[in-house]
Amino acid sequence: MNPTRLLLVIPCYNEESILYLTYSKLNSYYNSIKEQGLIAQNSRICLVNDGSRDKTWDIIEELCERDADIIGVSLSRNFGHQSAIMAGLEHNIDDFDCFITIDADLQDDINAITGMIEKHGQGAMVVYGVRGDRSSDSWFKRFSAEGFYILMQKMGVPVIFNHADFRLMDRRVLKELGNFKEINLFLRGIVPLVGFRNDKVVYNRLEREAGETKYPLSKMLLFAWNGITSFSTFPMRLVLYFGLFNFLVAMAIVVYILFSYLVGYTVPGWTSTMLPLTFFSGSNMMALGLIGEYIGKIYEEVKGRPRYIIEKIVNE
Repeated sequence: MNPTRLLLVIPCYNEESILYLTYSKLNSYYNSIKEQGLIAQNSRICLVNDGSRDKTWDIIEELCERDADIIGVSLSRNFGHQSAIMAGLEHNIDDFDCFITIDADLQDDINAITGMIEKHGQGAMVVYGVRGDRSSDSWFKRFSAEGFYILMQKMGVPVIFNHADFRLMDRRVLKELGNFKEINLFLRGIVPLVGFRNDKVVYNRLEREAGETKYPLSKMLLFAWNGITSFSTFPMRLVLYFGLFNFLVAMAIVVYILFSYLVGYTVPGWTSTMLPLTFFSGSNMMALGLIGEYIGKIYEEVKGRPRYIIEKIVNE
């Protein structure tokens, strides 16, 4: 059996401070697993520039000139992490047997790639890189991250616990993934929907050696919200439950008003007028805002705009 032709896809956004180090580590590791016969000699690495504002693309072009096994893909602007991953995957779909996606900061341990390749050889079509230890995280980071996965699962989103975007996919899986045409990509939920035999590789996440995280708390919250609204209608159901609660509160107020009228205690008051008015108007605005969020997603999807536009490719 011939060794697997592997493509490693790495989305890059403002990664000039770490990209040389990333290349050095990956190049050394790639050469070692090629020598071991785990992957074919024509396996390559694809660096996708997601509209970086720094010198990331200049560095990618330099690396491509230095190493013919590096493919450089530059998007015309910043389309987002998930779209950058799909650009690197879809553009090279016919040239490789399997694909691994990993972030440029290499906090995901590259040594776990060996286990992924082995499990792929044993028949797994998708292999998820799963973080096994969060002891290095702060209490807030650990609580928020684990809470994110629990919340997503409770809302019916098929995410893998403690799995981000470090995964191996067979070409067959990637071709089926291409049938999912939504603009609001959330690959952590879409890939499990594709199905096929899957497995996991557990690893310990490493410290970032240079640069700054591209996912501060605000972006993580936005990412989580996008995942929930792209996969689950549970928030809409919450609006229904909230409306039912409001109705019961309104009925209680009506009973109170009628009782007050019957016993002759009918002194008008500003508080009894303003409290229900504020409560119900606020809850109605919140419900309309949530409905608008879903309508906005429908609006984005029906326009059918491309998920990404490739401006330039080096070493294709």
